[in-house]
Amino acid sequence: MRWIWIDSFVEFTPKGSASAVKNVTRSEDHLHDHFPGFPVMPAALIVEGMAQTAGILVGEARGFRENVILAKIRKASFDDFAVPGDQLRYDAKIETIDDQAAVTTGVVSKNGKPMGKVNLIFSHVNQASKPPELPDHNFVFTDQFMDLLATFRSKDMSGSPSDE
Repeated sequence: MRWIWIDSFVEFTPKGSASAVKNVTRSEDHLHDHFPGFPVMPAALIVEGMAQTAGILVGEARGFRENVILAKIRKASFDDFAVPGDQLRYDAKIETIDDQAAVTTGVVSKNGKPMGKVNLIFSHVNQASKPPELPDHNFVFTDQFMDLLATFRSKDMSGSPSDE
């Protein structure tokens, strides 16, 4: 099973930027044990939400031809925390991209107000250069991730507002 830390895309500009939202709910298992009595979403999972948003953006820019692997967290800083009832928004931008890697910058907002920054570096792993211990299929862009992007695109193409 794979954990998805974004609920939907609200903006997507190919090869440029992407925005996704995550509604923090009490029903999420990780909140039951993280600070009992005062559940907060762990910062590591907020970073992962940004990595998923930016990773799909980078993967789409390269035609999903290879696995896009988080190589380095350049910066992750937060001025606040998220609790059940909050909505997080991940705004990611591609700064640079080439055959080996991509650099992204991102802002995390909580209920419409900035609460942190997450800047990441991704590595591209294609079939020809992959280590032998990695699977032969594209294990990053699963059907779950691709469905998130397809749902956004179908709403966008139907003329429905893409902002939720």
